[in-house]
Amino acid sequence: MEAAVLALLGAGSWGTGDFFGGLASRRAHVLTVLVVSQAIGLVGVATWAIASGDAPPGFADILPAIGAGVAGAAGLAALYRGMAIGAMGIVAPISAVSPVVPLGVDLVRGDSPAALQWAGIGTALAGVVLLAREPGTRPGRLGLATGVSLALVAALGFGLFIVGLDAASDGGAAWAVVVARASSSLVALSAVLAVSVPLRPPTALLPAIAAVGLFDTTANVLVALATTHGSAGIVAVLSALYPLATIVLARAFLSERLDRPRRLGGVLALAGAALVAVG
Repeated sequence: MEAAVLALLGAGSWGTGDFFGGLASRRAHVLTVLVVSQAIGLVGVATWAIASGDAPPGFADILPAIGAGVAGAAGLAALYRGMAIGAMGIVAPISAVSPVVPLGVDLVRGDSPAALQWAGIGTALAGVVLLAREPGTRPGRLGLATGVSLALVAALGFGLFIVGLDAASDGGAAWAVVVARASSSLVALSAVLAVSVPLRPPTALLPAIAAVGLFDTTANVLVALATTHGSAGIVAVLSALYPLATIVLARAFLSERLDRPRRLGGVLALAGAALVAVG
């Protein structure tokens, strides 16, 4: 029970952070939001790693953690931008199908997914189709809702983040997260400097951007603690429900309303992600 509660709290924290990230990206450049929130989150996860007492990782574990950070930064940038220009209730559930990516990597390595995971993939893809299709599109024509392509990029980035973090965690999960977060912070900062966008966001947005980093760090800690109190499979399933918090907040504060097919699509996408995680 304790693991389930911690995992659900972690999912809620992740989803809340995503909501604030998408909200802030509607008023400031997404790279500005990303670099500031990642820097704040880096302080949080570094504090956690030091408190954990784990030894820093070796060179062999650092490289995949760096790759995870680069992929994670790309995924977050795509997610925040997608939620800035599209409906959060569409973008967030599509991004949650990221567990399909590690399964694909395993398949390439010769490890075939279990039957339940294949069912999850099919369910998630059906949900993505319902969420992505723009109402009123004529038969035979591809009409995607705004933000869908970015949501798919986000799912890919998050999936590759999981792959890299899994490879790096042998040297300690806490420090693997620190290295990944430092890497994503540097990537975001380099992108900000390359495109010459303001590094400092509007003062009024600082609380929302700070909330992104704080909620994300809190989620990392809660989910990590959950895995020490119960089954990793159960924790993975429950923490994969993070888009529900984003959807609820978007409905409450942005008055987002989805039609019935898209509500069904959101349920299928989340259910599919859960099946993949538990399989």
